[in-house]
Amino acid sequence: MPVYHAPLLQIDPKETRRYAGLMNAKEFDEQMILDACEDGLLLAEPRGIWTLYDYDCAAQTVAAEPPFTIVGKKIGAHLAGCDKVILLSATVGEAIEDEVTARFARGEYVSSVLLDAAATTAVEQIADGMEKAIAPQMARAGYGMRWRFSPGYGDWPLDQQPEMIRVCHCKDIGVGLSDSSMLVPRKSITAIIGLYKVEAGKEEHATPKGCAACGKTDCPSRVTEKND
Repeated sequence: MPVYHAPLLQIDPKETRRYAGLMNAKEFDEQMILDACEDGLLLAEPRGIWTLYDYDCAAQTVAAEPPFTIVGKKIGAHLAGCDKVILLSATVGEAIEDEVTARFARGEYVSSVLLDAAATTAVEQIADGMEKAIAPQMARAGYGMRWRFSPGYGDWPLDQQPEMIRVCHCKDIGVGLSDSSMLVPRKSITAIIGLYKVEAGKEEHATPKGCAACGKTDCPSRVTEKND
């Protein structure tokens, strides 16, 4: 179960704007977004962990001990043809969300929202970095990678999050669950990546990802998505 400790060198202001729901707010002060990204860099404590498992595609079962059977047709379809999976978790720690809460309590609502969006951007960037680090290893073993899929996407129920915590070994990076089954620290993710054998000279058809794979068409974060 490799632990990922690569530094976070920047937080993408464009993605921060998107997560803050400001993609159509053309007159919004860009410096406020840049300041939120800088504050996020100072507060973030990036950590990640991942584990490779065999996967029974027909039964939708991860060969953990004990096994973990995944529920949901969309996640099943997404992992079709895979015989291994990577279970991963990433977090930016508690300090950044504590500051979000403190700013909100002081009435600094805009600053709080922007820092929260920067934290969301940061944890996604950590997960992206993990994928980039893992991909060459999997390629050397003859595997291609599907894009990561998290509980709550499609019809994969959030009530499987406790199993994800277990099989991802999330406690090793300080990630757990609240009494209401929400991830703690809040700016954390768990996800699964399907691995499929690459056939020489044959390229797998790309599947929709991100906003294009989500059925929530009224989300303000997708207003500028051009490929939906």
